[in-house]
Amino acid sequence: VQLVESGRGLVQPGGFLRLSCAASGSFSSIDYMGWYRQAPGKQRELVAGVTSGGSTTYAESVKGRFTISRDNAKNTVYLEMNSLKPEDTAVYYCNGHIRTPYLGNYWGQGTQVTVSS
Repeated sequence: VQLVESGRGLVQPGGFLRLSCAASGSFSSIDYMGWYRQAPGKQRELVAGVTSGGSTTYAESVKGRFTISRDNAKNTVYLEMNSLKPEDTAVYYCNGHIRTPYLGNYWGQGTQVTVSS
């Protein structure tokens, strides 16, 4: 199982960026998909997550600015980031709880998001 992220970039404060993460390989289902981020010198933190049923959760710092969604047919999760701030700068990691059929915790390789003028 692999999680492949796309959408890295450098944006100005107030800008927009969309990240995508596609799961590939042999698996039976994806229970949960989420996005985490890790800034230099800080611990990895949850940004947003979505269950197979569509229930979402967000970090307080991104509520109202970020939107997570998933396309089950494409095994893909998206993170739309609006009103980006310099403090959103981090490496963003895709995470998936995937059944092969054994439930495993999988991570993408990470994609850099930099918010700077």
